[in-house]
Amino acid sequence: MCNRSRLPERTLEVHNVHHEQDIHYTMQLCRWVLKPIGIWHLIYGHPSQNEKLTSIALIVACFSALCFVLIPAGLYTLFREKDINVKVKLFGPVGFCLTSTIKYCYLGARGAAFGNCIQHVENDWRVVRDQDHRTIMLRNALMGRRLTTLCAIFLYTGGLSYHTIMPLSSTRRINENVTSRMHTYPGYDLFFDPVASPAYEIVFCVHCLFALVTYNITTAACSLAAIFVTHACGQAEILMALLGDLVEGKKSKGTVEKRLTVIAKHHVRILRFSANVEEVLREICLMELVASTLIICLLEYYCMTEWKNSDAVAILTYFILLISFTFNILIFCYIGELLVEQYSKIGSAVYEISWYNLSGNKARNLVLIIAMSHYPPKLTAGKFFDLSINTFGVVLRTSVAYLNLLRTVTQ
Repeated sequence: MCNRSRLPERTLEVHNVHHEQDIHYTMQLCRWVLKPIGIWHLIYGHPSQNEKLTSIALIVACFSALCFVLIPAGLYTLFREKDINVKVKLFGPVGFCLTSTIKYCYLGARGAAFGNCIQHVENDWRVVRDQDHRTIMLRNALMGRRLTTLCAIFLYTGGLSYHTIMPLSSTRRINENVTSRMHTYPGYDLFFDPVASPAYEIVFCVHCLFALVTYNITTAACSLAAIFVTHACGQAEILMALLGDLVEGKKSKGTVEKRLTVIAKHHVRILRFSANVEEVLREICLMELVASTLIICLLEYYCMTEWKNSDAVAILTYFILLISFTFNILIFCYIGELLVEQYSKIGSAVYEISWYNLSGNKARNLVLIIAMSHYPPKLTAGKFFDLSINTFGVVLRTSVAYLNLLRTVTQ
């Protein structure tokens, strides 16, 4: 990875000789999903002139693809379509397009804040001294990579099948002896004939490009959240390792006072990082929570309606999408639970050390760390909900409640 931090490198004393490889390993998948949508160079480092032009071109192309789908399909769904069942069937994909566009704009608008969090992660890799601490960070980085990979696999499998297999395998409609080919998103008949060649093929390709853009945006948001939270969990583990060495000082040199100073600084640093991560992710988490609740509800409805129609391809596609979106919100709830759980262990780690061998004044310095562990940082959805496994259960229950309401309205 190119080493381009916003802060001059001389301000940091580099202790990890493998920091470039470690940073590359941590941020690799995130960079892969952010570069194609033009966001990476907005949030990372100081891009060159060519990189700026490339990012601008990619952003224009991606935003054009989003608008190409959102505007015609949105107008068609809201104003032209009169059948309530068809409207409901279009609300899901059009709503996902709208939330993806909002997330895309948010990623670009908050690029500096995301960049600061990435810079913090890189600085932690540069200053890590102990090999055991580096191993802890690598293990948590691997967890972040696995969560990103799983999110991408589920989203791309379901999304691309919806945008390719369904329109290609759908039954052609015959109206007045005229064969009509179906598009994933309607509304283009106001501007041109969308079923004539080569217009049909062009629109089909743009829809596939649109699918890649939207699922890249969702995967990028998940990747950033997973990387930041797993990194914070790794720093909490390192803090517990430092606490375990506080009394005896087998690995750390210096007096107990110096080791206490290192522990206090490290604790404050990870608390600030966690607060910054929560601040930069809260809006994205809120959009993910609300959108996933509604889309899961709609996908459950689509599976039920297609079951009545005996459309095996549509049932399978919607079911894969249902699993994809369910797993996506599960990842966000899981990393929120992981953050709280890891920080809550700090209090127990303090009590389990040989604190009774310290003098009274030094032992009292640990009380604040124990007290802080009772108020762990949390990943929230717009400060309205804490992301946890319990929240995931609430999402599923709410989606089923909305499904019952939707069935009542459409019957």
